[in-house]
Amino acid sequence: MTTEVEIPIFPLNTVLFPGGRLPLRIFEVRYVDMTKACIRDGSLFGVCQILDGREAGTPAQFAPLGCTARITEWDVPAAGLFSMVTQGEQVFRVLDHHIQRDGLIRAQVALEAPRECTPLPEGREALGRMLGEIIDKIGAEHFSQPLQIEDTAWVAYRLAEVLPVSREQKLYLLQERDALKVLARVEQAIMDLKE
Repeated sequence: MTTEVEIPIFPLNTVLFPGGRLPLRIFEVRYVDMTKACIRDGSLFGVCQILDGREAGTPAQFAPLGCTARITEWDVPAAGLFSMVTQGEQVFRVLDHHIQRDGLIRAQVALEAPRECTPLPEGREALGRMLGEIIDKIGAEHFSQPLQIEDTAWVAYRLAEVLPVSREQKLYLLQERDALKVLARVEQAIMDLKE
């Protein structure tokens, strides 16, 4: 079941996955205003991968698929600058969008239903152990809590974030609804790296 809502869109040179942790530094006026509104209202914004253009300046062309982001931590280290941490929540598809006079993109989006937790399938537990080792080396503070090492989608998404997977592959993984297929693609990417 999908829900339609209007949210601001933040095009970035990254793909945010549900459960992902994304630190950001915000300085452009349109995004500072967006951040203030999200903090004030407890609302979400959408992160979409840039297809053409840049993160700053003229609004970029962006993928019609993204992930909502919720601000979980924030600070104002200087006037007109926000330092914040966001967490990915739900995958969405852009139905329509418009650009405000200040350059902020607002979009009507269809939110996909959140994935249910599914245990790692038999024979794939090694991927969970691999992720656990990576988390130990990088530091658990770089991952959203609680850690869900036994959940298929959570493990697949976190591996896609830390492995050298192309943005195109990440976008493909974001649009795939079957968590087992996402995990299989990530496992194939790991095998390709070993060759």
